[in-house]
Amino acid sequence: METLRPTTEDEAIEAVGWACAGEHALEIVSGGSRRGVGRPADAEAALDLSGLAGIALYEPEELVLTARPGTALAEIDARLTQHGQTLAFEPPDLGPLLGTAPDLATLGGCMAANLSGPRRIKAGAARDHFLGVRAVSGRGELFKSGGRVVKNVTGYDLCKLLAGSWGTLAAMTEITVKVLPAAEKLRTVLVCGLDDRAAMEAMARALGGSFEVSGAAHLPAGIAALSGVGRVRDPGTPVTALRIEGPEPSVLARTESLRRLFEDEYGIDELHGHNSAAFWREVGEVRFHAEPGEAVVWRLSVPPAEGAEVAGRIAGELDARVFYDWGGGLIWLALPPGTEDAGAEPVRRAVGPTGGHATLVRAPEAVRRRIPAFHPQPAGLAALSARVKQAFDPVGILNPGRMDGGS
Repeated sequence: METLRPTTEDEAIEAVGWACAGEHALEIVSGGSRRGVGRPADAEAALDLSGLAGIALYEPEELVLTARPGTALAEIDARLTQHGQTLAFEPPDLGPLLGTAPDLATLGGCMAANLSGPRRIKAGAARDHFLGVRAVSGRGELFKSGGRVVKNVTGYDLCKLLAGSWGTLAAMTEITVKVLPAAEKLRTVLVCGLDDRAAMEAMARALGGSFEVSGAAHLPAGIAALSGVGRVRDPGTPVTALRIEGPEPSVLARTESLRRLFEDEYGIDELHGHNSAAFWREVGEVRFHAEPGEAVVWRLSVPPAEGAEVAGRIAGELDARVFYDWGGGLIWLALPPGTEDAGAEPVRRAVGPTGGHATLVRAPEAVRRRIPAFHPQPAGLAALSARVKQAFDPVGILNPGRMDGGS
């Protein structure tokens, strides 16, 4: 496969224009850490945006950063840390889960996939922090949307449309995101011994209170035993984790109140700064399912109150290992290598009644060619998506087949 490596926006426009004129299908990549998600693109050439890298503008006082799509998230994080700031949606590095090296994740790949970490329940998704974009459509035309302040959107907010499109609508050349101050203090309350249903109820109580919980995850005992954090691993019980962040006096007061909510009923422990940060990286990066590397991994989004029920239905048919994030609304599911058709039918049958969706995140290439990785859309939404794709990419050259067999 030929690889096109633009280093300027003009070169990116030229590359897409060439592909459009000759109807050459392009696979769009930047860091390539998420290349194994979705159906392999039916492409004749790769458009590698890693050469479009670097932070173009950073204004700490205005809480805004503009960078090119190939900019490593690690570089952005290091720059923000110097000013006590962060990407609040906590973008995860899924490289180790997907069999690539760590720290390859880029801003372009993150926004194209709309990936968010455990803090999503408080800070919102990646798309909620996506302020502006410059991009090249499948017509070979440059367009821009949004800008460098939060309240500047008129007409269609194309940033929200591109987030989660996995490169099927446009090749981004510049991205502007909102940044926020990093938390001064971090604590995680651990509630030990709850089964899945009791954990869903406990997380709902914590999230519904005045504690301002910024992370709520539940690890069954077998998953907790895989943690690199001793206070999570060593008890040998299920662990429900609740994160508190912010100014030190507030964090200490809210942590104490949260402990009192549960300590009369359950065993309670606590993680402080370093261990707490390490634990939430494990959760966000799905480290518990990284091995064995041949296992099938699904990402299920469901109403939090129904998380345990959905997982139970799947476990009734398949040899499933699960853990929960987002207060039970995000289920990470691992199935043994060689599971027939990646377990797609029972998994999606279990999720269907909730109105949620199931995404096949890791499976052999042959399986990903055969089984739709992204949840099938209802007919009306599928028709709308097809019209949007037609408007942005009428020839169908951008990541064709990546999200399904025909787009």
